[in-house]
Amino acid sequence: MLSFHISIHARAPEVACGNEVELDHGVVHTLAVPQAALATAFQISFEDAGAALAKLDRMFFEPDGSFVWASPSGQTAWQVDGNLFDRNGRLLFVDLKGSCPSEQFDRLLSALGWPIAPLMFQLVREAVFLDEAEFRRYAAG
Repeated sequence: MLSFHISIHARAPEVACGNEVELDHGVVHTLAVPQAALATAFQISFEDAGAALAKLDRMFFEPDGSFVWASPSGQTAWQVDGNLFDRNGRLLFVDLKGSCPSEQFDRLLSALGWPIAPLMFQLVREAVFLDEAEFRRYAAG
């Protein structure tokens, strides 16, 4: 089960490996993200991302970009709350909070263009950016 409070961003080419930082769950390898890289949009539109998310079972998607995705009854309970943000017709970033199994997280990411689109994950409370592998390791801990 992955637990998180994150913002997911498209990863710009100029993003590089950053420093090691010690957090509650141990040391993480961060990304160095130039301020301009935060304006890098996903290759999909807000509408396309919303339509892809809305197709997931038990996904409750609102036209303003907010959504709730919950586990089926009879399984270990999980829930992900999120919000899509756009700029100039493209998805800019996604805020997510909650927990879910890794395979369900993969389904959510695929609605954003993953694995083709490179992503980076900002831990909101800790204010650091991680690549996918480091994020998954941290979120599983």
